[in-house]
Amino acid sequence: MKKTITICILFSVLLTAACKKDGKPAVKPADTVKTIAVNAPQKKWLEHWYEHDDLLTNVYYNDDLALYYDNEMDTTITWPRGAYTRIWHYIKQNYGNFGDSSRFYVVLHANKHEGSGHPAPYYDVSHDYRNVLDVGESLSDWYKEEGDKLRLPIHEIGHIVASSSHGRTHDLQDDNIWGDSKFAEIFIYDVLLNSGYKSEADAVYAQMNDPSQTDNYNYPGVRYPGVNFFVDWFYPIYIKYGKGPVLARYFKQIADNVPMDRTDDLNLGEFVHFFSGAAGANLREQAKIAFKEYWTSDSEAQLKQAQLDFQGVKYPY
Repeated sequence: MKKTITICILFSVLLTAACKKDGKPAVKPADTVKTIAVNAPQKKWLEHWYEHDDLLTNVYYNDDLALYYDNEMDTTITWPRGAYTRIWHYIKQNYGNFGDSSRFYVVLHANKHEGSGHPAPYYDVSHDYRNVLDVGESLSDWYKEEGDKLRLPIHEIGHIVASSSHGRTHDLQDDNIWGDSKFAEIFIYDVLLNSGYKSEADAVYAQMNDPSQTDNYNYPGVRYPGVNFFVDWFYPIYIKYGKGPVLARYFKQIADNVPMDRTDDLNLGEFVHFFSGAAGANLREQAKIAFKEYWTSDSEAQLKQAQLDFQGVKYPY
């Protein structure tokens, strides 16, 4: 793995005020998912990562989810059961499994680690080789099934998807392309839309299209200040070339064509090449719109070289 996935603080889309959920879930709600799993998760789990050292209690599980609370959480808060089951179920439907375990381990803290969270993929020894989400908020906030309680977890899951799809073990885009993380914006939008939170997705879309609310200049790992990844790159591709599945196909293109032992990030031309393969269309003109002055003669040369280096990526050019 190129780097450890570290704790992320709320930025940009995660700070948006949001509405109550609505819309029909695209996947099965928790009460229709089998709740008696074949292998029960451990009842107690002692944290041993970063500064975390709580003794956690498993409060719910099914075949998709193992939900753990610290001792400050109110066990009468039950909405995370259905919410995170639907979210993880959709992600597996669209992107495939991550490792040999279908179960997602969600850890919720109250009145500590507030407004922050971190993921861990299945190959990370620090979290006992489990796909893990660890998030903290104030106890009062956990009573509300909205806003950051949905968006922050989905943001963190996006790191697992970007780093671990199809057997990969590092993110090839976070240092040189989208930082932390412009991919999360479209990922959050799509997951909300497909897990029963249309009004939340609409709020994300509105924020991304409001320059006064979205920081495209100062976010962790920024490489292309001012580029609106959501409006000018991801969303046009998302709408025109298949929505969630086109995002999944991008990671499949990476897995099928880039050596698994590669650790250096994609350059901009390679990035456009692989997304073109996912779309089945040459996205060079969209790249010129999205990346503006950053799309240079060097970028053109990178794209041409990528077309030579990765000829298994098919689209007209």
